[in-house]
This record gives sequence, structure tokens and C-alpha cells, in this order.
Amino acid sequence: MAATCNAIVHIQEPFCKAEKKNLGVTKAVFYPRRNTNSIKLKKRSFSVVASGTSPLNVDTINGRKVNGTYVGEAAIIGNKISEPHKESGVDAPLHAILLGRFVEERFVYRQTFIIRSYEIGPDKTATMETLMNLLQETALNHVTSSGLAGNGFGATREMSLRKLIWVVTRIHIQVQRYSSWGDVVEIDTWVDAAGKNGMRRDWIIRDYHTQEIITRASSTWVIMNQETRRLSKIPEQVREEVIPFYLNRLAIAPEKNDNEKIDKLTDKTAERIRSGLASVPINVLENYDLTSMTLEYRRECRQSNLLESLTTSSETLAEDSNSYNNRRPDLEFTHLLRMLADKAEIVRARTKWHYKQKQQE
Repeated sequence: MAATCNAIVHIQEPFCKAEKKNLGVTKAVFYPRRNTNSIKLKKRSFSVVASGTSPLNVDTINGRKVNGTYVGEAAIIGNKISEPHKESGVDAPLHAILLGRFVEERFVYRQTFIIRSYEIGPDKTATMETLMNLLQETALNHVTSSGLAGNGFGATREMSLRKLIWVVTRIHIQVQRYSSWGDVVEIDTWVDAAGKNGMRRDWIIRDYHTQEIITRASSTWVIMNQETRRLSKIPEQVREEVIPFYLNRLAIAPEKNDNEKIDKLTDKTAERIRSGLASVPINVLENYDLTSMTLEYRRECRQSNLLESLTTSSETLAEDSNSYNNRRPDLEFTHLLRMLADKAEIVRARTKWHYKQKQQE
């Protein structure tokens, strides 16, 4: 099952051109534990009955058989959306806040995180990079906890045998509000098919205490051969592994998703051309919140590659102000990251920003 990517693409493999489109591959970030004495959790358990006597025999998950997968009894960490299990009446261990669990008959994987001091910006709220890291961490833990993980980064066993990896082609994230330092967030993730040879992974982030949905995200993944760097069809053996986990549910309604193609920027159409990743003016970073981001990955790059960023903006008026004279402009940017040497495209992006003070007026 597919994991997620970072807002800044980190590539572990050398780039080779893929069929039709080149894509980004990223690496995970792991977080240390933090004191959670103030959080009281419910202790539950979930069991799956496996057929046969060997732990590697055929098991049934979500009503389907999964070959070579052992799913035993796992610890369940509670939250405010509860299933009919008895409460333990005692606080969970301090490390339990980082443990995830399956809910809804193992179709949804849920994990809880605390926003730490090094994951916030100058306004003491989580950054977009933090959110992307948490999405990635939850997705990878989903794959590992499912019992399907091979020796690749988020790859299944059958994928590892065939030297196949997941690569992301597109990700869209919508932020209603950013959590503050010390807040606890709860993340749900699940997967579904995306066409004949793709997979979609969705996420929802909630405030742990209020259960308010504060972030939604959706991504599309395809399979690439790790050695040739060419796209591949999903082998039937891999499809059989992941189908039992498919859930026909959308985190973002189709009419609210950003499905429009992102235009390619050129030297003539870009307003700003900068070396490196500094694609947004500093006054925008200081005075606006990034509320929506869409990334389209075109090819890989390596850590040693020199990059160039292109940006152009369009300005619209916010529609949720009471007075026309007090309406603050919202900003929308189109971005392009490309190789400095040969101008080859790496990522196209579209971002939307809301003026910070309008939430206080």
C-alpha cells in the first residue's frame, strides 16, 4: 500500500526517465516520544481469526483471503469515536499515544500525534511540512501494521520480490486550521483503487479532543520498477494483496477537490525565478496561511541537484467578510521546480493562501 510524500521531495534513487511521466519518491521521518500525562486513553483489543495452524497461513481480512499474511492480536488505542469494547479505567502507557490501530473492520488505520515545539512555525502552529510528515508517517505505519510490508519503502511483499516501488503522481491537501504547539491530532488513512493501475490514499486529520476535522488530503500512486525507473502495471499478485484493504470512501468530495491541470510555467510566464526552493515571497509566508496545496510530480531529483523555482500569482477577494471595504485579498500561486542545468521539470504545484488576520477580525 502506498505511503505519502513530503512537501519537499527527497530522492533516494538516481533518476532515470519513466514512461510518459516521471515521478517523485520520498523518505520517512520518525518522531521521538513526548510526555503525555494529560491525555487519558481507552485500552481495547482487536483480533482476527486466522485459518490453519501456521502464523504464515492464509488469513481472512475484511472478508477476503490474504496469502502469506499473518494478522495476530494487536493493541488498540482508543479515541472519542469508539467501538463497543470495555474501557480499562486506567491511563495508557506514556508511549501509547504514538501507537496506531485499525478501525472499521481494518479498513481504516488511525494514529494519534502531539504537535511538538520543533514542528511549529513562528506563530506557534504546525507547518505544512509537519502535516505532510505526519501523513507520511501514518501511511507507512498503516502498511507495516497491515502485515503486508516487504523490504521496500512502503512496498508489499510481492512488490519487493519484483523490485517494484510506489511513487506518487499527485497529492492535494486542504487545511481548515493549523494545530498549535502541544495539541493532539488524530489521523485516519485508507486506500482505494485509482483506475486500473493506480492506488488512491486519503487522510483526515481531526482535533483529538473536539473531533473537528481540520485537514483533508488525497493522493494518487502508481508502481515503478526500482531498477529501470519505468512505470509498471500492477501485477495480479500485488493486486490480491491490497484489494482486501480497499475502502470506497473519499476524504474530499469530488466537487471540492483540485482536479484541474496545473499549467507549466516558463521564463516568460513566471513572475519570479529564484535559485533553490524560495518560491513564495517572505511577506506572504508571514501574513498568510497556506490553506490548500496541490503537487504534481513529473520526475525525480537527487540531493546534489541544483534546483530553480518559478512562481506566478493571481489575486482574488475573500468572500466571507461582512464589509466590502474590509475584504482581504486571498492569494493563489502556480509553482514549478526544475533542474537548474537542463530546465527539466520536477514538480508543478498550486497553492492557495488566506490572510491570517481575517480569523481574528
